[in-house]
Amino acid sequence: MIKNLLNLFFPQICSACSNHLSDNELQICTTCRHQLPLTNFHDDPNNAVHKILYGRVKLQQATALLHFSKKGIVQQMMHNLKYRGQEQIGEFLGEWLGELLKPMSSYQDIDVVIPVPLHKAKLKSRGYNQVDKFAKAIAKSLHAEYNTTMLVKTTNTKTQVFKDRLKRQSSAHSNFEIQNGMTLKDKHILLVDDIITTGATIEDCANQLLKIEGVKLSLATMAITD
Repeated sequence: MIKNLLNLFFPQICSACSNHLSDNELQICTTCRHQLPLTNFHDDPNNAVHKILYGRVKLQQATALLHFSKKGIVQQMMHNLKYRGQEQIGEFLGEWLGELLKPMSSYQDIDVVIPVPLHKAKLKSRGYNQVDKFAKAIAKSLHAEYNTTMLVKTTNTKTQVFKDRLKRQSSAHSNFEIQNGMTLKDKHILLVDDIITTGATIEDCANQLLKIEGVKLSLATMAITD
C-alpha cells in the first residue's frame, strides 16, 4: 500500500524512454531492456575495444556492455546518467556487467577497480562522477577493492563524445597522474569508464597506471561508440 502511494505521487520512470515503470520493473522498462544493444564482448577476446587500443595499450582483458549510437536508446540513458542526476543507471549497468564477468576466469584475479576520474572542478559542478556507481557495482561482483584516490585528473577538459577524433586524441594527452602508486604494485587493475570512442582517455590513464611496477591492466566500459 505504501509503495502504491509513493508511486502515485513519485512515479518511477524508465531511464531510457521515460514511461512509467510497472511494479515488477526496475530502472528500465521491459520494452527498452529488450531493445538494449548488448555487445557480448566479454565472450570475444578479439572484440572492438581491444582493436581500438591495439598497439597503444597492453590490456589483459577489455569489454563494453552496450553499443552507443547517436540518438539511440543508450545515448538517452547516458544523458540521464551524466546530466540529470540518475546515478542509479550506473549502478544498474554495473550490476549487469558484473554478473557477466563474475563467472569468467579471466576476470577473477582482478585486485582493484578504478574509475576514470573527473577533474575536481567538474566533479564539484556535477556533484558526482557518473562512473563511480558503475565501477563500485563491478568491484562488488568481482570481490575486488574499489579505489577512487590513486588516479587523479589534473586538467579540466570538455566532453569528448563526437568531438573530432584527432582533436580528441590531442586534448586527452597527459591529463592524469598517479598518487601513492606503489600500493598498486603487482596488482591486476580493472580501469572503468562510461563510453569509449577513440580510446584516447583510456590510453592516457593506462600509460600512467602501467608505470607502476608489475601492474596488469584490464578495461570495462558501459558502452562503445558505433
